[in-house]
Amino acid sequence: MEGGPATGAVLVRHADQPRQKRTILVVDDTADNLALLAGLLKDNYRVKLANSGEKALALLAQGDDLPDLILLDVVMPGLSGYEVCQRLKSDARTQAIPIIFLTGMRSEEDESKGLALGAADYITKPVSPPILLARVQTQLLVRDALGLLEAQNIQLGDQVRRTGLALGEARAKLAKLVEIGIALGRDTDRQALMQRALLGARDIANCEAVSLFMRTPENTLRIAFSTHAGLEAGSAELPLDTPRVGEGAAGGDRVAQRVARTGATVVVNDARLATANGLDLDPLRRLAESVGLSPLSVLGVPLKPRDGKVIGVILMINAQDSRSGAICPFDPEIIGFTEALAAQTAVALENHELVDAQKNLTDSMIQMLAGAIDTKSPYTGGHCARVPELAFMLAEEAERVQEGPLADFSFKGEQEWREFRIGAWLHDCGKVTTPEYVVDKATKLETIVNRIHEIRTRFEVLLRDAKVQELETVLAGGSAAQARGEFERRKAQLLDDFAFVAECNLGGESMDEAHVVRLREIAQETWLRHFDDRLGLSHEELRLHEKTPRADLPTREPLLADQPYHLIERQRIEEGGDFKLKPPPYLYNRGELYNLCIRHGTLNAEERFKINEHIIQTIRMLESMPLPDDLKRVPEYAGTHHETLRGTGYPRGLEAAQLSIPARIMAIADIFEALTARDRPYQKAKSLSKAVEILHQFKRKGHIDPVLFDLFLTSGVYMAYARRYMDPAQIDAVDIQPYLGEQGPSGPG
Repeated sequence: MEGGPATGAVLVRHADQPRQKRTILVVDDTADNLALLAGLLKDNYRVKLANSGEKALALLAQGDDLPDLILLDVVMPGLSGYEVCQRLKSDARTQAIPIIFLTGMRSEEDESKGLALGAADYITKPVSPPILLARVQTQLLVRDALGLLEAQNIQLGDQVRRTGLALGEARAKLAKLVEIGIALGRDTDRQALMQRALLGARDIANCEAVSLFMRTPENTLRIAFSTHAGLEAGSAELPLDTPRVGEGAAGGDRVAQRVARTGATVVVNDARLATANGLDLDPLRRLAESVGLSPLSVLGVPLKPRDGKVIGVILMINAQDSRSGAICPFDPEIIGFTEALAAQTAVALENHELVDAQKNLTDSMIQMLAGAIDTKSPYTGGHCARVPELAFMLAEEAERVQEGPLADFSFKGEQEWREFRIGAWLHDCGKVTTPEYVVDKATKLETIVNRIHEIRTRFEVLLRDAKVQELETVLAGGSAAQARGEFERRKAQLLDDFAFVAECNLGGESMDEAHVVRLREIAQETWLRHFDDRLGLSHEELRLHEKTPRADLPTREPLLADQPYHLIERQRIEEGGDFKLKPPPYLYNRGELYNLCIRHGTLNAEERFKINEHIIQTIRMLESMPLPDDLKRVPEYAGTHHETLRGTGYPRGLEAAQLSIPARIMAIADIFEALTARDRPYQKAKSLSKAVEILHQFKRKGHIDPVLFDLFLTSGVYMAYARRYMDPAQIDAVDIQPYLGEQGPSGPG
């Protein structure tokens, strides 16, 4: 018999394939029947013959040359046709071969049995040749149709699997994109954001390296971040102005330049070419090869935030096949994912820039406000700048402490540091409500001007009155010598009294009772006023003078007076807040005798409250602001530097347990700066040793934190500050040992 192509599976024929003869195996124990059937089939088919069931099975077991159809007799010696059919249908190798029973057994029961065993047809003998050929052809056509259907099912299954894999990959990339997008929205660090974006692009595009180029203020592109160790930030910079003639190999754009200039994605599938689509690829190849990369495929995607302006470019090099890892072109379906990631990154970077710009604007406005407060007074200029610097120096040292009450103290990240810095900058922002003359009041009689000049004029009037009295006595015939002696005594008295009043006006550490008594005695002196004291006054001044009746001129007035118009009523008392600092009845008291009798310094009770009130105004101003959660402690840091650990401070009288470490740091910084400042009109700047000594007294009295005070000395912060901000003449030797230890009422809370 002839050999043919082996087939253990269904044969699928295509229209352009030459048709080959089918193979039919005839099994019959009668030689005549075999000869008859072979002669009938040989013109159209290849025919194989077997005269028993056993030989048929042996023939089928040889190799892979299986027949396309089997004509099988039922009644044969040995194995019957039914048994052969049953065996063939139970074997996966032969179960698909159609079997036609060709037998003389005509009963319905026999036919039913044959079909039940899996036969495709049942033909009884004798058979008409045309009918036999037609039924053979029909079964072969059915087999072809089934084979085609099975092949299509296999192809469809393969396609479904491929589609499923693609959908799975797309789903994974989409999930990765969503995950990255959420993370980008949470990243507060710009570098971390860029790193996350580039690693995400590398994973989504499955490429070898990714670099992020950012547009600079000079209109260039500079590498800001790269996933490849050799491509460091700043290692490449490309101009974005109009290309110069002759730039690059063919005067064309680099890939990143083209993306930035057009705002469109650029794909290069074969970077081995010198140029592609007018692009100059030589510089990219040289740069990549210098760090061990051989660029074959390149994908450039623009970063375009809301306004559409390109702020950067993500450049991906060498896509890799997800299964083999081989370098390949970038899959067009991946490009959409990378563009979506680039859009998310652009918006996230823009948000960062907006937040940074807002922070910078806020910080600049805060520093501008602090500078304006200092500028408002030439005598306190720099206070709002120096106190924060000293506070930062001490806070940094406190963070370094590894044991003791400060061991657990630290600011958790840059944002908490910023919160403290803003609180320190704004610690005196309430001083914008404090009149300049109160802040700068260097003498007791000072308001806008020093009123000692007005009082001196009155003394001048009394001296001239004495001179007139002398001359009138002489003209009336009195003793010139006696009149002269009276004048000289009066002159000496007035000069002495004025010198005393002027000295009292300067203020000091304290004024004893004898000075107050003498001031009151001098105040009893009167002088004669001839001019109307209500001429040339403002509307408000006239309103104040209406408290007293207009006097007939000339009129006598005390030399030093506390007049009703010296009392300025408080228009309203601000409510709210748990402030223990209570205002005096009057807003201002400008009484001359009242102010000259100030026992300590130059400020009266009303002015002292006005000075202290700045901290209330600071707290109210800051607490009224819609501060974000990460700045909620700004009012605390700015508004507690006048509190003490004993609860004797102001404005709330807080105690140690209520004062945080940053608040305690602010208190030390504020006091030490005030003691050493060279620009205070009411006191001379203390030397370094004197300032440390006074600060130590605050420690002993329980006003400031003893642990922080000791750290202030042992860390050398006091000396570092002195060298930076104090006059060299103020800096003297300080023995810190006597001031250490002796803990106060409470350590840090």
